[in-house]
Amino acid sequence: MAEQKESSVLFSLKELMNLEEDRIKEEEEEKERLAREEMARKAAEERAAREAEEARIRAEEEARRTEEQRRKEEAARLEAIQAGELEKARAAAEHQAKMEALTAQQRHEAQLASLTQDKHKKRLQIGLAVVAIILVGGGIGGGLAWKNAAERAAREKAALEAERKATEERLASIQREFEEAKKKEEALKDRLSSVKDEAERARIEAELDKAKRERAAAGTAFRGASGAAKKSSGPKPCNCPPGDPLCSCL
Repeated sequence: MAEQKESSVLFSLKELMNLEEDRIKEEEEEKERLAREEMARKAAEERAAREAEEARIRAEEEARRTEEQRRKEEAARLEAIQAGELEKARAAAEHQAKMEALTAQQRHEAQLASLTQDKHKKRLQIGLAVVAIILVGGGIGGGLAWKNAAERAAREKAALEAERKATEERLASIQREFEEAKKKEEALKDRLSSVKDEAERARIEAELDKAKRERAAAGTAFRGASGAAKKSSGPKPCNCPPGDPLCSCL
């Protein structure tokens, strides 16, 4: 009987111990659950804070890019306005310069016309004076005037001849330069068609461009010299009869 009571007590104690262990286990599991939930909550809060910070940084960066783009567009607009104003001022200055040049040219032409009229008047006065001298001197003055005119015509003819020779020599020199530049250009073109090295090709192309410019410059100079030679071919020979007091050659 005593043994049964002892066994019953032991069983009860064991049951109590099991219940205590279950309680302790449940408490530990609850603590672990609460700790996990707290960690998850903190992680969620940290993630939300990080995402909010990243969103703030992105918004600030986007605002900065937008402001920078706006400043660039504003600067481009102001630059375009300034360029337009400068172009307008340049065009106005060019127009003003052209008008001033045209006015100066017209004034110069008017002065030349006035001088030409004065010259004709002086020639007429000289002619009348020469007529009076011829009438008084019996033809001696006419002979002297013809002699002076003949000597002046001879000097002008000699000067024109010297100028013509100089012009011909210059034309010949320019023609030689043009031919040499043309030959050099053709030789460089032939070399360029067969060269393989890129560096050598670039060097030959540079020499070819230089030769083309030299040939073009020589051609321009030749045309300019030819035009100058035609313009400076000299006045027409004097066809006035000897002793003519109204001759324009005097």
